[in-house]
Amino acid sequence: MSENVVHLHKATDGPASRPVPLWVRSGHAVKHAVMHERTRSVGRAVVRHGLYTFNGGRIVARRAWDGRTGARYERMIRAAEAAGNLEAAEEWEERLSRFRAARHHRRMDLLHSPVDAAKGVAVGAGMSVGVLVALGVVMAISTGQVTDVVTPLSATIDFIALLIRIVQIVWGPAVTIGPFLALLALWAVGRQQQAAPHWALPANVRSGEGEPITPSIVVKALRDLGIPALRNAIKEMGDAGASMLGPITIAGCGVEVDVTLPSGVSTIEVQNRRRKLAENLTRHEHEVFITIPQAARTVRLWIADSGALDEPIGPSPLVTDETLTADYAKGKAPWGQDLRGDAAALSLYQRHLLITGLSNQGKTAALRALALWLALDRTVEFRIADLKGAGDWAMFDGLATVLIQGPTDDHVIEATEMIEDGVAEMERRLQAPPGTAFPPLILLVDEAQVAFMCPLVDADKRPYGGSKATSRYFMAARKIHNQGRAVNVLLWQGTQDPTDQNLPKLVREGAHTRASLALGTESQARMALGDKAVDGGAAPNLLRPGLDKGTVVVASDGIAIPAGQSSITVRTHYIDTDTATEVAERAKRMRDGVTTLRVIDRGEERDPLADIHSVFGESPRLVTQDVLKRLTALNEDAYGRWTFADLRRVLDGTGAEPYKSDGRMVVARERLTRALANRDTDGSASAS
Repeated sequence: MSENVVHLHKATDGPASRPVPLWVRSGHAVKHAVMHERTRSVGRAVVRHGLYTFNGGRIVARRAWDGRTGARYERMIRAAEAAGNLEAAEEWEERLSRFRAARHHRRMDLLHSPVDAAKGVAVGAGMSVGVLVALGVVMAISTGQVTDVVTPLSATIDFIALLIRIVQIVWGPAVTIGPFLALLALWAVGRQQQAAPHWALPANVRSGEGEPITPSIVVKALRDLGIPALRNAIKEMGDAGASMLGPITIAGCGVEVDVTLPSGVSTIEVQNRRRKLAENLTRHEHEVFITIPQAARTVRLWIADSGALDEPIGPSPLVTDETLTADYAKGKAPWGQDLRGDAAALSLYQRHLLITGLSNQGKTAALRALALWLALDRTVEFRIADLKGAGDWAMFDGLATVLIQGPTDDHVIEATEMIEDGVAEMERRLQAPPGTAFPPLILLVDEAQVAFMCPLVDADKRPYGGSKATSRYFMAARKIHNQGRAVNVLLWQGTQDPTDQNLPKLVREGAHTRASLALGTESQARMALGDKAVDGGAAPNLLRPGLDKGTVVVASDGIAIPAGQSSITVRTHYIDTDTATEVAERAKRMRDGVTTLRVIDRGEERDPLADIHSVFGESPRLVTQDVLKRLTALNEDAYGRWTFADLRRVLDGTGAEPYKSDGRMVVARERLTRALANRDTDGSASAS
């Protein structure tokens, strides 16, 4: 303490003195901050009370003007005309006519009122004097005093003189105090109406946390959006803008109201001012959602209760109900809750799926929740490629027939071949007899952007990644999108930060169900959900990264979306990895047992063309399915998962390509022999 005191004394010695200690400087800073806050508080109070009085006078003057003129009726007529309600406009016009007629009658009466008043005063005075004199006569007869005749008249004159004296005494102070009383009355009117800027209001009024949404609050928020046409229209409306609003209804953890905008105001102008509208409603931006219903020139506002969206929504039915099962064709996955608090369920039947969002926003958890529900349908087959490889899908070991986990280029090759196998299976199903029933096959690729960005090319110089017609992953995904749903071969993809490079347009538009978590920009939102959804109010780019984890904006016909809207916001149930493993174990117990292929084994180096030739024996030609079966018998490790696409890839360009005979695709041994001979001579045929 003594050292600090010494420092304090030396601080005043001169330029070369030691600096003022920290605790002294901190004290000055605190004092300055306190004084600054006091100054601002006083300034706000002065402005607030001054504007209370001034705007109170405006309110009283407008009320007086409305009472004396037909301005109120005219505003109501304009409001009814703007709303297209001609019947109401005619009714208000009739009321205005009656008001004007009554006012004209009163004004005509005023022309004759001075004469009538004078006559009335004269007659009244004469009668009063006569009554007083008669009363005096009666008193004189009773008392015998003649002077009592004027006693009542004299008393009346004295009383009038007393009243005049009282008025003379009170008039001076009344003239002095009257203006102050009038200002006080105007201040009271302004204070009751909170007629001051928001920043000047008291702190408890400015915060508005939890303030209930009323019609006046909504209209005021719209009026202060900074749209001149909207502000002027509200001022001209006789009902102060109330006719713009539909009923305010409770909707989950908030309220919902439709606003019919006046002529000259577009819905996009209101959408573009979402943050300002939220602040005018004393809400945060993420607590106000603006959508476009079917009605023309109308916006639908959903306004959350303060802080309601930051509360968890509760566990998934997959966790709480151990008897829950799934039905691919008729059921819906319990995914979460919409903003109204109602259960949000998604149909997965014959719908390709795309879910995207920024990293670490809950994309994998949201996608995995759907897969876990569908796994409870024992007829569904999963083939999964997790190109992140962090173990998020490890619980599907024993559920999925293929499980690829890893971020390397080799894993991308395996994922690509998995999708191509799905294409071959799709083509086999498409060639099956009409009416054949096919079990669902889900091809799921998490972190699909890794596949699209893969730089590798195969032996035929075909790239695995990219979006060209030669790109293997891209073309396989496109083929499944084009025809897969008809035979229950579906592609689910999860990806980060959508761009044209890591999520080509043709692939993202091929998904029937498109969902997005928080994104960075509106352009990304359009890539994720499409222009129609974003133009209709979908705004995943306005979700808060890190705070709105698991909240998705969904555009799909597989989920119940309010009429007139193109998307719906869903707060998904979070199922952690341990709990997901328990749900997966339940799904495994429902099945007979699934052998999961973790790595697609390419086998030892072999000569596929020679092996194909060897399986013919003495047969001049074989059906392609028989060729595949014999190759599997020859070497199951190398050819056990071969499809028609693999067979055709080896034979293309050799002169021994499969051809159709009697309606079936066959391969000729003679052509194979010639192809081998040509290859041995000039090496033109390629062994894959």
